[in-house]
Amino acid sequence: QVRLVESGGGLVQAGGSVRLSCAASGIIFNFRGLAWYRQAPGKQRELVAEITWASSTNYADSVKGRFTISRDNTKNTVYLQMNNLKPEDTAVYYCTLEPLSGGRYWGQGTQVTVSS
Repeated sequence: QVRLVESGGGLVQAGGSVRLSCAASGIIFNFRGLAWYRQAPGKQRELVAEITWASSTNYADSVKGRFTISRDNTKNTVYLQMNNLKPEDTAVYYCTLEPLSGGRYWGQGTQVTVSS
């Protein structure tokens, strides 16, 4: 069973930076990709950034140039560096892992609040 635990959220002023971390544990051999999703109040959950097994990355248009996804295979950890934060980035951020067998594992989420 894969377990994902996010950390690093909190309250930050607009223009500031936050780095989210997601530590994965359990039986992890290969996977299609790791990703960060977010859900703001009253809105649907959306993909923020993803990184494939081959380290290709993809970003939502709204965060391109501001957010960076990366991973440390030695620590089974994926990161989301968020710079120049805006109030509209306020959301619960979720870490996910997509195994080769299909489906997706989700973390419990971490709140990021950006004040104006």
